[in-house]
Amino acid sequence: MNEQDAGRAGHDRRPTPDQPADGTPQPAGDTALLDPHGPDDEPQVSRRAVTMVLSGALLSAMLLVIMLVPLPYAVQRPGPTVNTLGKVDGKPLIEVDGAKTYPTSGELRLTTVSVVGGPGYPVTAADVLAGWLAEDEVVLPVEAVFPDGTTREQIDEQSTAQMTSSQDNATVAALQELGYDVPMVLTVSGVAPGSGADGVVERGDVISSIQPEGEERTQIRSFSDLSAVLARTPAGTQVTLGVVRDGSETDLSFATMGHPDTALGPAETPPGSLLGVLLDPQVEMPVDVDFDIENIGGPSAGTMFALGIIDTLTPGEMTGGEKIAGTGTMDLAGHVGPIGGIRQKLVGAQRAGADWFLAPEGNCSEVVGHVPDGLRVVRVGTLGEARHAVDAIAAGDGGSMPTCEASAR
Repeated sequence: MNEQDAGRAGHDRRPTPDQPADGTPQPAGDTALLDPHGPDDEPQVSRRAVTMVLSGALLSAMLLVIMLVPLPYAVQRPGPTVNTLGKVDGKPLIEVDGAKTYPTSGELRLTTVSVVGGPGYPVTAADVLAGWLAEDEVVLPVEAVFPDGTTREQIDEQSTAQMTSSQDNATVAALQELGYDVPMVLTVSGVAPGSGADGVVERGDVISSIQPEGEERTQIRSFSDLSAVLARTPAGTQVTLGVVRDGSETDLSFATMGHPDTALGPAETPPGSLLGVLLDPQVEMPVDVDFDIENIGGPSAGTMFALGIIDTLTPGEMTGGEKIAGTGTMDLAGHVGPIGGIRQKLVGAQRAGADWFLAPEGNCSEVVGHVPDGLRVVRVGTLGEARHAVDAIAAGDGGSMPTCEASAR
């Protein structure tokens, strides 16, 4: 309403908010002239108010866009845990055919890490900010978690293949731990470039024996046989490797190589040496073991799978009713290997109600100082050590087992 309109209102002009009906003067201030047609019409909005509203809306929209912009990071969070002694839809997670099994209870929980981000599922600034603020999450460059250039389909395929390999290795290691004879054929599927085996060993060679310089020859019937010899053979040792090539026995001579450096540091590098070849084991399983587990991939459940198999194939309750969680890769010879996301797995185990956690000795440097309250850690390097730790925990002697310390290998 403008001044001209007010003038035309004449004696019908109604009092303004600053001027009561009796005409008593009021202190000067912002006033709004009301439309003469009735008190129900609202006062006019000032330009300043409009500007502030529009600016606020624009700022909110900009912040919303920024928070939703995909960023090249991945966020690791504690994932779910799964009891390998439990059931899925009424069926045991681990089913054995060809050997006597025994009822059991207790909990042997594999632990996982949930990863937000990566190909196909980029994280936003909101995810990254939440990860930075959370004590049990870690934000990493996406290339530190996923190989550069890989697709979501490739990642899923690799994760599934690692899980399958983990289950196969766990089965072989568990059966051998229980005294089963598990023969296998070790065929060379590749050779490490620059290694002593490069140009000497060929793809398709079948390993039959090994003889380090100065030692007796050992016949190879399983990966455990080969692993045991290499574990006591220093890097650079000349070895004679017996292979079957094109149907004929052949001796090959070359020097072994050391284990590759890892982020865990030289103090946690495994002992012994490597041949420098990739092997494709063909295993003759004396017992069939099936796993009913979905939506979990990767190799880190091997140790808990193997313990679950052992408990299923032995009388009694191996855990003694204790809630035990853990992690660690498992090779055919029963060695427990380090994994990623150990700190998130510790938190996940605590949230699942576990009292004990079996940690690979190769992860000890990451465990020290990050154990949640109420959780006790036992370090393990082999399946035999892990089995002994579970037995001790069940007997009430878990406190005597070695734990992770700053100086632990």
